[in-house]
Amino acid sequence: MHDKRLDSPSPADTAVETPREAGYRMPAEYEPHDRCLMAWPTSTRSDVWREHYAHAEASYAAVARAINGFEPVLMITRPQDAAAARSYCGGEIEIVEMPIDDSWLRDSGPIFLLGGDGNLAAADFEFNSWGGKYLPYDLDATIGERLCRYLGVKRWAAPMVLEGGSITVDGEGTLITTESCLLHPSRNPLLSKADLEQILKEYLGVTKVIWLKAGLGEDEDPDTDGHVDGVAFFAGPGRVLLHMVRNRNHADYDNLAENRRRLETTDACGRELEVVEFDLRSHPVSLGATSITENYINSYMANGALIVPTGGTDGDAVALERLQEIFTDRQVVGVPSPIIAFGGGGIHCITQQIPRAGR
Repeated sequence: MHDKRLDSPSPADTAVETPREAGYRMPAEYEPHDRCLMAWPTSTRSDVWREHYAHAEASYAAVARAINGFEPVLMITRPQDAAAARSYCGGEIEIVEMPIDDSWLRDSGPIFLLGGDGNLAAADFEFNSWGGKYLPYDLDATIGERLCRYLGVKRWAAPMVLEGGSITVDGEGTLITTESCLLHPSRNPLLSKADLEQILKEYLGVTKVIWLKAGLGEDEDPDTDGHVDGVAFFAGPGRVLLHMVRNRNHADYDNLAENRRRLETTDACGRELEVVEFDLRSHPVSLGATSITENYINSYMANGALIVPTGGTDGDAVALERLQEIFTDRQVVGVPSPIIAFGGGGIHCITQQIPRAGR
C-alpha cells in the first residue's frame, strides 16, 4: 500500500540552524533504543550475493529475530521482496515497503539524534555507494529522506558524504573515525580534514574527533576503505573495544598498532580512554570457493544485549565468553552470519539504532 507521507516534504528540509545549534546530539549506541532499523537484501544484487542469495535472506532474518528479542525491528524491503521478507522474518518483525538498492542501512540511512528536550531528529548525510563501488545507488542515496518522512522526524541534510559504519560516538561529545575512510578521495575530495571535523561537530553534536589511522585493509574489508566498525566501538563512557592482531606479519598489524597508540588520549569529558583489546577471530568458514573469517567486533548493541556475528564454528565459544566478560551488563548473543561477511559487512553494517525519545 502506498503511504501518502512519502510524497510530502521532509519535516526539516528548510532548517537553517545545525543540529548542534539546536541542541541535538547523536547518542551512543549503548544508550536506550526505541527500535532497530534494517533493510532486506535485494534480489537484484547478484554482484554481491551471487548464488548465496537465499542464504543471505535467512541470515538477515536470523539477525532481525535475535535483535527483536530485545527491541523492536523495522525491516525496509522493496515491494517485490516483501513477501519473502515476511515469510523469513515471521509476524513479529514490522515490514515496511520502500524502494532501495541495497541492504547496508547503517551506511545509506539517516543517523538519529536526540534534542535536549528528548525530541528525535536525524542527520542525513550524502551517500555515494562507498565511492561509487556499486551501481545503481540513487534509491539508497534518498532512503534517508524517505525514512525521515515515514517516521515523521525532523531531518537535517548534512553537506558531506558519510557512511554510518565509519563513526562511533560516546554520546558525550567524542567521535572516533578512521583516516583511511573519511579522507579517501572517493568521498569528499574538496573538503579538508578540518572541514570534515567541523561538519561532524555541527551535525552530530560532538566536540572532539579522534582519528584512527585505518580500519581493516583490502583483504578483509574491500568495500568501505576501512570503516571504524570493523576495528573499534565505544563499549561505554570512556571505554573503547579495539580489534588487534598479535601476528607482526599480518597485513593489518602496523595500522592496528597505530590505532592503539592514537587511543592513548582523553575523551571530550577529559577522561583517559580505557582501551579493551580484543584479538579473536572466527575459524575460517567456506562459502563455495570463498573462505570467510568472521570479525566479532562488527556487533550491534541492542537494549540489554550485544548481537555478535559468528562463523558458526566451535571457535565462536571462546570469543562469546570473552565478550560476556567484557559486557557484564548485557546478554551476548551470537548469530552465525558468515554470508553477511561474504556480502561485504557484518551485523553492525546492516543495522541502525533509533534512540529512545523523551530522555
